[in-house]
Amino acid sequence: MIRAFAALLMTLWLTGAAHAQQPVWVQIEAQPTLSQAQDRVRAYAGQLEDVSGYSIGGGWYGIVLGPYSRADANTLLRQYKREGRIPADSFIALGRNFRQQFWPVGVGAQTTAQPLPGTPQPPALTPDAPTDEPTELVVAPVEPDPITPADETPQEARASEALLDRAAREDLQVALQWAGYYNAAIDGAFGRGTRSAMGEWQAANNHEVTGILTSAQRVELLGAYNAVLDGMDLQLVRDDASGIQMLVPTGVVAFSEYEPPFVRFDAKGDLDATVLFISQQGDQNRLFGLYEILQTLAIMPTEGERSRRDSSFQIEGIGEGIHSYVTARLDNGQIKGFALIWPEGDDERRRRILQEMLDSFEAIDGVLDPALATPGEDQAIDLVAGLEVRKPKLSRSGFYIDAQGTVLTTAEAIGSCDRVTINSEHEATVAYTDTEAGIAVLRPDEPLAPLAVAAFQLGVPRLQSEVAVAGYPYGGILVTPSLTFGRLADIRGLNGEEEVKRLDLTAQPGDAGGPVFDNGGSVLGMLLPRENQNGQVLPPEVSFSVDAEVILASLDAAGIAVQTTDTVAFMPPETLTLRAADQTVLVSCW
Repeated sequence: MIRAFAALLMTLWLTGAAHAQQPVWVQIEAQPTLSQAQDRVRAYAGQLEDVSGYSIGGGWYGIVLGPYSRADANTLLRQYKREGRIPADSFIALGRNFRQQFWPVGVGAQTTAQPLPGTPQPPALTPDAPTDEPTELVVAPVEPDPITPADETPQEARASEALLDRAAREDLQVALQWAGYYNAAIDGAFGRGTRSAMGEWQAANNHEVTGILTSAQRVELLGAYNAVLDGMDLQLVRDDASGIQMLVPTGVVAFSEYEPPFVRFDAKGDLDATVLFISQQGDQNRLFGLYEILQTLAIMPTEGERSRRDSSFQIEGIGEGIHSYVTARLDNGQIKGFALIWPEGDDERRRRILQEMLDSFEAIDGVLDPALATPGEDQAIDLVAGLEVRKPKLSRSGFYIDAQGTVLTTAEAIGSCDRVTINSEHEATVAYTDTEAGIAVLRPDEPLAPLAVAAFQLGVPRLQSEVAVAGYPYGGILVTPSLTFGRLADIRGLNGEEEVKRLDLTAQPGDAGGPVFDNGGSVLGMLLPRENQNGQVLPPEVSFSVDAEVILASLDAAGIAVQTTDTVAFMPPETLTLRAADQTVLVSCW
């Protein structure tokens, strides 16, 4: 038993001795950017010996002295603090979190303990030194120096804390809040709430609970807080062309081009992010116009908060894999702002970067010159300043059936929609669907006042009479509906179906849901989506419409009143084109 206990003591002693012999460093400073750390390390290297710089994780860069033995490091730490040569919150670092060395440049990292600066060294042996004479080894007496802990005592921690300015104290509160331990005001005052949060953080991170963060613990806390920004390389970018200066995550985006009113910074790696500077001359009308246009772009999903005031606006868009934020302000005839487009789900990093951008944004002299836009081969009608306009899942046609703007369209148009719009700008709700007949009725969320509404023909049309279909064959590319002329081939379907009419007319998919007119401007029915019949591919000139009688019966059962007529008259094509344009709408499924 005694032998076993002795062996255990020996093991503990050897372990402690080995730990004491491990080289350590004196960490004197840490900076949040490499450029700041390089400036500071050069300043220290001009005054002190054994200066090195390492990345220490969390986006921070440490400046250290050493390595030394633990005893030497403690001696140097006390001496340099007493002489005021290093900050009062400097501390002993074990080097476990040291990563890439950035100073000295081109010199490998030291891993063995160095002698203290100014300590005389024994002369090196030379080949011609006599070897047959005894050499007297003189050992200088060394006063015992008790090994002190690598971290500070509570008194030392409170003393080093007292040297922090208000901004540094607020930073600690912000980091504690981010870590989930602090939920009071960010005021730089370390009262009961802050002390309690510090104690909780210490307990959660296996530190002695004192409620006072030591210098090393402050570095650890801030390092964890800033770890989310690793690789973001936030740099202050000044763009004189747009008159904007702000922090930009240059680690993931790079300047792409000027596309007035935007300066574009596009993704340069795997993270699909975009930053836009917004800069243009303008007034309130132009500000409000920009507010509306931005919401039509693919980079700005429809879900999210919107806020518009007399001289500013903010838009947040969430969905479709992205989370976007844009803000702009009108000041002295200039509209300036920015947008951050970030992958959806990466909220912690996005919030940190967005806050840094908001805090650093500054409008300087200059505004973006519209002449900087250079037309190229990539121009397209569905681009605004180089940015893609949001496109619907499906676009079909429809037509007004009452004076309040109620629209009849094909049931295909509303099959899998999160939202439906009329003419791309009016939100609408599906009020009625008859899947058997293939029709759907939309009611605008706000009443509309159409210039014309459909009048359904009650009479039986004559075979081979002229007909026309009004619709949007190419979706929203054309701003007005097109009229396609043809003939009524049969008042029944290919298999004698009474519910449909066969048309000798070449239509496009976007025309489906549009009104089928006789040559007097009355509505004979609604164009159906093109489908193969019994597995056979039909000729392109074969189309079908649901009969007006079927539509009227279905709408009547649903309690929806519409206009009818039995008048047969001739209307010139020019007049028919105008009437069709007044009552035909673009139906978009989003």
